[in-house]
Amino acid sequence: MVPAELFARVEFPDKEALARAQEYQRQLAKPAGSLSRLEELGCFISACQGQVPPRRIQRPRVVVFAGDHGIATKGVSPYPSSVSLQQAENMKNGGAGINVIARASGADVRVVDVSLDHEAWGDERVSRSCGSIDFEDAMTPEQVLRAIEIGKRIADQEIDSGADILIPGDLGIGNTTPAAALIGTFTLAEPAVVVGRGSGVDDEGWKRKISAIRDAMFRVRDLRQDPIAIAQKISSPDLAAMAAFIAQAAIRRTPVILDGAVVTSAALLANKLAPGARRWFIAGHRSKEPAHSIALDALGLTPLLDFGMWLGEGAGAAAALPLVKMSVDIMIDMNTMASASIDDRTDSTTA
Repeated sequence: MVPAELFARVEFPDKEALARAQEYQRQLAKPAGSLSRLEELGCFISACQGQVPPRRIQRPRVVVFAGDHGIATKGVSPYPSSVSLQQAENMKNGGAGINVIARASGADVRVVDVSLDHEAWGDERVSRSCGSIDFEDAMTPEQVLRAIEIGKRIADQEIDSGADILIPGDLGIGNTTPAAALIGTFTLAEPAVVVGRGSGVDDEGWKRKISAIRDAMFRVRDLRQDPIAIAQKISSPDLAAMAAFIAQAAIRRTPVILDGAVVTSAALLANKLAPGARRWFIAGHRSKEPAHSIALDALGLTPLLDFGMWLGEGAGAAAALPLVKMSVDIMIDMNTMASASIDDRTDSTTA
């Protein structure tokens, strides 16, 4: 199956609204360009919404996609897979880092159990963990299509419920390994270049991680034009669902704030599934994972924050959310030069 059979065409943010927003910024009571990225962000949200000034961001939503990974049994993480389920419960109870940051940023958190390693089943479940991507497929063809359907459905649910900006988050021991494999595959970066320490793996674990990513990338070396096959073989159910969620958000004209390496690997996949989806992305932050910078460069994105964060969960994106809200409020609440009775710039050519 080709992506065009699963995803509608992505429309770009409104260029006319963008031009009007840029002109409106020049009329506000400040030197033109003095708020730099905040001005650019406000104009971007105007283009996404198709109006100037934009509407306030009132219902941001964080959706954390949780899943376990067969590759975690190969010693690529210092933590056992059991931590994934424990942290998912902590998140659902409001006690994780993303919960605290999201509350402070004015966002709600939803946790989606796509493929955690336990017997539970539901409408959002694909499998119990997944294959070890160094030597076997992460999913069956049926499972990857189910993961994509789940991600699309969740995006539609959130947007239909009023979400005006979305933040995907990740949860799962070992997930930086398939993320790095995806980023290496889509950007043609070498395995040793994309491999980071994840949640703190030691030198021997780092070597095992390089080996696993190298083997995974080798398995899809002839499939670079088939993103669904790549997802099936070397991603995971949670990553595939997240990619579909991001792609569907772009199709539904809803901006997405990206988090770290895992989320941005899904964003690369989303842009393959729905070409042009990247036009709806904001890079929330830059993590210390080397693969993250490679993926951001491939998407043409400059992050808002560079705090060296590497928690995952959507935390870095949620930390950047207040800046996005601020950029919108500036356009709504700041006076224009005229309304504030402030003289505009003099024309130096007539002085």
